[in-house]
Amino acid sequence: MPKRYQATSSNVENYWQLFVNRRAYVLQSMRPHAESGRYYYFRPKAGKNGEAPSLAAGTVRRHLEGDLTIGVYAMSPATQRCKWIAMDGDYKDSLKHLCELQWELQQQKVEAALEQSRRGAHLWIFGEQPLLARQCRLLISGLAQKLGIPIKGTGTAEGIEIFPKHDELKDGDFGNAIRGPLGIHRTISARFWFYGADYNIDNQLAFLKRVTKLSEEQLGVLLQKLGQPIEGEKKEIKPTPRWQYPAQQRQFHILDHLQVRRKTGRNWITRCPSCAAAGRDKSGDNLAISVDEPQKYICWAGCSKEMIRAALGCPIPEKRESAYAVG
Repeated sequence: MPKRYQATSSNVENYWQLFVNRRAYVLQSMRPHAESGRYYYFRPKAGKNGEAPSLAAGTVRRHLEGDLTIGVYAMSPATQRCKWIAMDGDYKDSLKHLCELQWELQQQKVEAALEQSRRGAHLWIFGEQPLLARQCRLLISGLAQKLGIPIKGTGTAEGIEIFPKHDELKDGDFGNAIRGPLGIHRTISARFWFYGADYNIDNQLAFLKRVTKLSEEQLGVLLQKLGQPIEGEKKEIKPTPRWQYPAQQRQFHILDHLQVRRKTGRNWITRCPSCAAAGRDKSGDNLAISVDEPQKYICWAGCSKEMIRAALGCPIPEKRESAYAVG
């Protein structure tokens, strides 16, 4: 076990400002599971009042000092917002993919901090203020799609995981927690550090405080670049009917099966049928369809073309269509 670290009040305050968006949390088991050997995470037991304890400064201090290891939740159901976005990769090419994503974000003037992990890495973006979870997810899924980076749970067995994992949470829901950075991972009894600063708690937190935070205005601009609408945009006219497109496009035409909501740039915007079938896309704007070439469409939440076609009741035949992306 690493030498015990004495956390300061300033350390705890900085950690809280960076990573704590709600008071619910999980703990990593101190002992491995008897059968699997894994160190699972669990919610703290409820007290006499029947309620689980809320995260407190003392718990964060113990996490930093190595007495216990917490997992933190990205978003609050009270606001549907999150302080941070985290991308978790634990497959063969995950570090390479996260570095590519970090570089692409840098080109868009978004600073992201890369954290080591046991099987890959985590990439973190911090908000200037809590940001809408749905918009955060659209940003990362859109950039990942652009770079050809797989997203786990969208028809692929391996890929990055995006935290928050939900667009919205109902009151009382928790969503998915991620290991709290800078604590001791019980599996290997060691800490994982962020690249870019000396490997000690003080310098790591000082580095994370200096990382430029993503503003809500900047997030909106980035979503517009990706063809995503921002609140307040006006609805526009309906798309061109199918019969006006070339004959080779008439076998399957997605606009025969969907009603678009608006036009943004070069894309029609509407609800993704695959997301809707899974109870997501409550705002009805995850699917973008090219205006000029409507056979090209993409779900910014990561649903594949096969998933979209299946949700429409028109699965792709065994002789598969070409894969398209919105230009």
